[in-house]
Amino acid sequence: MHFAFTDEQEALREQARAFLAEHASSEALRRAMASERGFDPELWARIGRELGWTGVAIPETHGGAGLTFIEAMALLEPMGEMLLASPFFASLCLAAPALLTVPDSPGAREWLPALAEGRATATLVVGAARGPARSAAAGFTWRQTADGYTLSGRDGFVLDGAHADLLLVPAQREGAAADGPLALFAVPARTAGIVRSARVTMDATRRFAEVQLCDAAVPRAARLGDEDAGEVALARALDLAAIALAVEQTGGAQRCLDLSVSYALERVQFGRPIGSFQAIQHKCADLMLAVETSRSAAYQAGCVAAEAGAELATSASLAKAWCSEAYFRCAADALQIHGGVGFTWEIDVHLHLKRARSMEAWLGTPAWHRERIAVAIGLGECA
Repeated sequence: MHFAFTDEQEALREQARAFLAEHASSEALRRAMASERGFDPELWARIGRELGWTGVAIPETHGGAGLTFIEAMALLEPMGEMLLASPFFASLCLAAPALLTVPDSPGAREWLPALAEGRATATLVVGAARGPARSAAAGFTWRQTADGYTLSGRDGFVLDGAHADLLLVPAQREGAAADGPLALFAVPARTAGIVRSARVTMDATRRFAEVQLCDAAVPRAARLGDEDAGEVALARALDLAAIALAVEQTGGAQRCLDLSVSYALERVQFGRPIGSFQAIQHKCADLMLAVETSRSAAYQAGCVAAEAGAELATSASLAKAWCSEAYFRCAADALQIHGGVGFTWEIDVHLHLKRARSMEAWLGTPAWHRERIAVAIGLGECA
């Protein structure tokens, strides 16, 4: 399959690269990392209200631009290159796809326009999600009341969970069997009974939190679709998020290659640039191979997502497994090329290494995704 961005999509990607280079530089990233919320609210407002990136893949009927996952890829790759610290991934790559599986529900009609315009942020409460959709929702239960529902449970590893305006919570009926119906609830963060606390993780460019619901009461309209609509919504959202993460990781791998080549041409050792040494040349060539194969895997999965193809799950797993390992390999080799300076605060290489390692496990480890593919072709049993 030959893939190429259209002129309009390429223009969008170049616009993203230019804007982020100017407004999301290394210095800006470090200021965001040191802030309470972990991102710059002014930059986030510009991304949503001025540039309209938040509405790219949301249908026009819900206030978005009505474009496809391909346009989202054109944004995600530069974001991965710059390690953009923002609620974009949690809101538009996790929460929005889940809402779009039940677009006619009151919760979707209320929150999708707010997400599309950048007026609100959201996240999907799935924690590390290292297994199938059902296991990702194992921490929450619901019970019906006269006015609606109450939700209880805890998840210790929720992306942007400390500051999101909306929490999408998958939960099972209290007392139901483990394989019983899975529902999805739209829970505003201001709801009484929600306790959220930030967690310190390896990757300071991306914030996670523990989210606990203690008999949090929500109205009937908070449930998105039928009692059993949650599993389909969660499975699709996790697959799309895995593809989005693979695209992001491809951007990060490309940045590691660019930083390595630039440093190899500047750093002089024994009277000549280290890029003239065959060992460094071979390492850079290996980085380029990892980047290009990652791009192929991620773009192929993105095309499947844009066309709502039947092979979404296997394409997502292939892309996530390959791109996760390739990104970490690129970041680790970039650190080797830079030597000791690569782990100094001023150089971005160590930030890419930490992002690569933490995201390698999130949304399913490469090993889990490979076994998932094996199961799909009849060779194994996915735990």
